[in-house]
Amino acid sequence: MPGTQFGIFSVGDIAPDPATGRAPTEHERLTRMVETAVRAEEAGLDVFATGEHHNPPFVPSSPTTLLGFVAARTHRIVLSTSTTLITTNDPVKIAEDYAMLQHLAEGRVDLMMGRGNTGPVYPWFGKDIRDGIPLAVENYALLRRLWREDVVDWEGRFRTPLQGFTSTPRPLDGVPPFVWHGAIRSPEIAEQAAYYGDGFFANNIFWPVDHTRRLIDLYRARFEHHGHGPAAHAIVGLGGQVYMRRNSQDAKREFEPYFRRSPIYGGGPSLAETMRTTPLSVGSPQEVLDRTMRFHEDFGDYQRQLFNVDGMGLPPEAVLDQIDFLGEEVVPVLRKEFESRRAPGVPDAPVHPAVRP
Repeated sequence: MPGTQFGIFSVGDIAPDPATGRAPTEHERLTRMVETAVRAEEAGLDVFATGEHHNPPFVPSSPTTLLGFVAARTHRIVLSTSTTLITTNDPVKIAEDYAMLQHLAEGRVDLMMGRGNTGPVYPWFGKDIRDGIPLAVENYALLRRLWREDVVDWEGRFRTPLQGFTSTPRPLDGVPPFVWHGAIRSPEIAEQAAYYGDGFFANNIFWPVDHTRRLIDLYRARFEHHGHGPAAHAIVGLGGQVYMRRNSQDAKREFEPYFRRSPIYGGGPSLAETMRTTPLSVGSPQEVLDRTMRFHEDFGDYQRQLFNVDGMGLPPEAVLDQIDFLGEEVVPVLRKEFESRRAPGVPDAPVHPAVRP
């Protein structure tokens, strides 16, 4: 596997296409997510990741079901989550579900823990949003033990105690899935990732460089403080969003209606201003290359780069075009450039031993 992984992530939103006014059905959207994952492998990308949401207009409420289906359709690509809700999911069920998926996918599985961005999800699963950070800390501490200890006795604040409990199946070959902790604003989550020596995924998709750099610098410093190695060797991942056409003006003209109608981008700064202040990159493949190389300059060596290429009502053929641009023109160059700039000793992207050549 490469030193830096490049792939795509989806949040699985349903939105109408401004050109036609029609939104895909839930069935169509899920089918298209599978098609993008398969196309990503065919294009030579390293990772496909899906979000977890339990409210409209999102459809991926069961990431392991989706990824298990994708695992049966693919052979090489790493399957991940762009959020697994560590706060509202039972850690026992996470331990079992992802170990099961890990076996079925021959080790091609990791996951990103997060608190999510939908406040009402907490009471839907019997939790209190005011406990968000304590839930993330306690639930993950239990999850780690469930994957690393054959028999667990445990008592905490947020769930019933466990006595002599063994989660099944055990992780593949005794190696748990690698965990990234995802955050866009919480220093406590950066600290959690650093404490355990796990990965830190700073989904910088909507944030200016200075904000993201502060979180990553905190994580790196604390990673070293907790004895996991030099700060420069911490395991960092980044997000991004791209829309490409051969001609930059064509890309901007096509993307603009989707941008304006987006519930996230719409009504805010212009497309040009958003591109200037966030990682959103709309233009030619060369412009996307140049922008992504600036991530390396801004944040140093890192191990995973995921791009969002779908959603917002974008037609499926345009989404597949983005994956082809990434696989044919963008990622091959990024691989060479990132490798040539990588400092000695910086670790490769983590993968399960069963996946390594």
